Amino acid sequence: MTLAIGVDIGGTKVAAGVVADDGTILEVLRGPTPDTEAPAVAAAVVDLVEALLTSHPDVQTVGIGAAGWIDRSRSKVYFAPNVVWRDEPIRDDLAARIDLPIVIENDGNATAWAEHRFGAGRGSSDLICVTVGTGIGSGIVASGSLYRGGFGIAAEFGHMQLVPDGHRCGCGRRGCWEQYCSGKALVREAREIAGADPIQGRRMLELAGGEADDITGPIVTLAAEEGDPAAVEAFATIGEWLGRGLANVTAALDPGLVVIGGGVSDAGDLLLGPAREWYHRRLPGRGFRPEAELVSAVLGPEAGLVGAADLSRLR
Repeated sequence: MTLAIGVDIGGTKVAAGVVADDGTILEVLRGPTPDTEAPAVAAAVVDLVEALLTSHPDVQTVGIGAAGWIDRSRSKVYFAPNVVWRDEPIRDDLAARIDLPIVIENDGNATAWAEHRFGAGRGSSDLICVTVGTGIGSGIVASGSLYRGGFGIAAEFGHMQLVPDGHRCGCGRRGCWEQYCSGKALVREAREIAGADPIQGRRMLELAGGEADDITGPIVTLAAEEGDPAAVEAFATIGEWLGRGLANVTAALDPGLVVIGGGVSDAGDLLLGPAREWYHRRLPGRGFRPEAELVSAVLGPEAGLVGAADLSRLR
């Protein structure tokens, strides 16, 4: 059994785990993502890795999944919309403090690879994976291999522009897909409904203590699961945008399978029901072509670290 450490660096947390070569997680540690400069983020990663190495000294490689645009050599982060990284040589920074082979991977790629190898996409050689969380993460597996593109930054589907001059995005543009299909978008939609029509949004307001601005993602999900029409409407809106975007991606890539994960997807058919409906409606040539199935991811929030660990073995 070959052990590797996988690290998933998100906008709010850093998770690190020891992963066996069959995808089994042996131990996981977590900590907050420092909202300061890049050295603080690197220090948080090093602390978690060193703690895991204490109990698993036979680990052979380390894979880092980062929410940013990674160069083709898997060593540098060109840009990260939600973490303070700009042209950051993160692999060299970490290698100076961790005496193991290290690779850096986009977190969406890592998740897609994990679902391909061990999860919902097992057995499918051509798939796309889209995670709907704080933003949108995504990855492409083509002919059984991870597709990174000419410069290493392929599959940034969340930054396709769907609405000209729409909501401002962390990437610097307006109208990106993730501004309309994400946890942030879900909360914005729910707050707008509750603010404009307190009667319709009554249950969400009750759960939020009467303040529309205090409505959170978990509140929207709970209210929707209880059948609250305003919360269900918010999910339907996000699901529509998810289906529209996936139809565009499918037109370009023709995947055999579409895997949908991320925290927002935990709501199940509240999101995936309208997503499947709008995907079918907007798919070019519908009714006259094979149509990729939309399925839920199965590996949960640890998928990114599992994929990063596995990819570190393929360096």
